[in-house]
Amino acid sequence: MSRTKKVGPAGRFGPRYGTKIRRLVAEIERKQRQNYKCPSCGAVRVRRIGTAIWQCRRCGVKFAGATYLPSSVSKPAEEKAP
Repeated sequence: MSRTKKVGPAGRFGPRYGTKIRRLVAEIERKQRQNYKCPSCGAVRVRRIGTAIWQCRRCGVKFAGATYLPSSVSKPAEEKAP
């Protein structure tokens, strides 16, 4: 898998799709591949095993979260209202 210094794992796209898109993809992939804190045991061992499916590698608990992060971040009510 190709990588570059600026866009990391999105370097596999080469010059296609533009810089902005590749940087966004690289940021999302970095976030989804890092370890997160387990809501059950508190260990930093949670990994993504599928779309919105997360599993702790220490205690084995499996749970649903957001697509790219284990917990969804909702916007405040002020930003939602027109």
